[in-house]
Amino acid sequence: MSDTENTSANGPAEGRPNPRPSDVWKPASSLPQPHRIPGFEHRYIRISILGQADNTNVSQKMREGWVPVKAEDYPEIDAIPEIGGRFKGNIEYGGLLLCKIPSEQLNQRSEYYNKLAVQQMEAVDNNFMREEHPAMPLIKDRSSRTTYNAR
Repeated sequence: MSDTENTSANGPAEGRPNPRPSDVWKPASSLPQPHRIPGFEHRYIRISILGQADNTNVSQKMREGWVPVKAEDYPEIDAIPEIGGRFKGNIEYGGLLLCKIPSEQLNQRSEYYNKLAVQQMEAVDNNFMREEHPAMPLIKDRSSRTTYNAR
């Protein structure tokens, strides 16, 4: 038997290195992720749904600050141009367009929506508590105590 011949039906041949984890096959992701650029965040933006253009969503996202990325800036993503695609030279997959936004602008957007959510919860709580009457509280703070060997 030679050194290069496989001695086991299940194992690698002698002299051949074991495959590294990165060499092991795995299914491709539906949406490839771009390399990170410091100061920017990436997201796929919906440009169509069920084959119909979603111009309202695209327009809203563009006004929020999302900018379509150029395919030439992300060579690691093998983007096949969509047939009849509206965004030539960009990365488009199944009605989704890869866009980027400055991280600071995205943080400001998140802070705005978090603040809005807090204000909405306060409004709901205030409206609910407005109905409360001292004789019939809606929320009663309950507490219990357990003591051991208290004599």
